[in-house]
Amino acid sequence: MFIVIYEGDCVGCGGCEEVCPSVFIMNSNGDKALVIAPESTAPCVKEAIAICPADCIEMT
Repeated sequence: MFIVIYEGDCVGCGGCEEVCPSVFIMNSNGDKALVIAPESTAPCVKEAIAICPADCIEMT
């Protein structure tokens, strides 16, 4: 599996980083999330997907 964030849709809420900091971080401006471990299988990834208000995180 591979984790993708559609950055253009990200609203920068930071929820994904809060629930899954081993996989997601906010960019230096703090307005977009970035994936730092795209091949992670951490259980928290599913939680991050579920709480994302922009629905911009996907596992492919």
